Amino acid sequence: MKNQNRRAFIQKLTIGALAITPVQKLIASPVALQLQPQDKKIRFGVIADLHHDLIYDGMDRLSAFIDNMNTEKPDFIIQMGDLCFPKKENLPLMDVWNKFNGPKYHVIGNHDTDGGFTRDQVVEFWKAKAKFYSFDINGFHFVVLDGNEHNPSPDSPPGYARFISPAQVEWLKKDLDGATLPTIICCHQGLDNDAGGLENGTLMRYTLEQANQKNKHKVILVLSGHHHQDYYNQINGIHYVQINSASYQWLGDKYKEIRYSEAVDKAKPAVKYTVPYKDPLWAMVEIDQEGTISIRGRRSVFIGSSPEKLGVNPIDYIYPIVPYISDRKIKINS
Repeated sequence: MKNQNRRAFIQKLTIGALAITPVQKLIASPVALQLQPQDKKIRFGVIADLHHDLIYDGMDRLSAFIDNMNTEKPDFIIQMGDLCFPKKENLPLMDVWNKFNGPKYHVIGNHDTDGGFTRDQVVEFWKAKAKFYSFDINGFHFVVLDGNEHNPSPDSPPGYARFISPAQVEWLKKDLDGATLPTIICCHQGLDNDAGGLENGTLMRYTLEQANQKNKHKVILVLSGHHHQDYYNQINGIHYVQINSASYQWLGDKYKEIRYSEAVDKAKPAVKYTVPYKDPLWAMVEIDQEGTISIRGRRSVFIGSSPEKLGVNPIDYIYPIVPYISDRKIKINS
């Protein structure tokens, strides 16, 4: 049955790719997608936007995640950025992270360099593979992008860098050209969110879609953090999932509220500008041989007044502000 499921999944993905391939491309012999080994699926834990340097209980939140992951034993874990500054005071947090008994991967977020740190310093402190890189595991190909590069254009919006350079785009194209496995993309900033996502998100989506048309692989899923929200989009056959923050949503000065105590507010003065989640959020992602992406999230409640009670205008955030990560079942070719 496992061999039959594997063959069925490969057939589905190949048919899906052919459906969007130009007629002239059909003359060539496509490289079939591979799922290896045949008796395995992929299962991995994802946590995003802990913001240890802002939230007061970051250590407890990350410890809860790592403890759960060591119990569930996924194939690997990945954090989607905005974990912590690369300073010695945060070494205990990294000790917690490194307690996971398995492979661990990092995505760089825009806030990880706050305080004048560089992305190279972040990579070294975290012991990450690189600023952007790829890896294969259990018959799937994973690509980690660095969405924090500088856009030299004078028309670039102010604020944090949220751009992928031409050099990284070229690297991505070559990486995808060489991939024959179903592919998952991870980037801190959303490729599908023009409200603070990548400046060149349209280009990045088109790059993935063009790679799919070559039928050498199948980009099936894009994961992002950064936006501290919970949403899903399907664009031209690729599934985009936003992983909510482990900790909070930022509301700003207009809605500030002391949500813990005066002592916490003094120690972590930025917390009053957020609406924290009582419990840490993370997700388990599983992709099976039949072509189903299953996401199992966690649910919590707000600490203190909810955004609705404070009168936050939902239009300002586009997607709802919620203290949970939704459970989802996504068919790859749907």
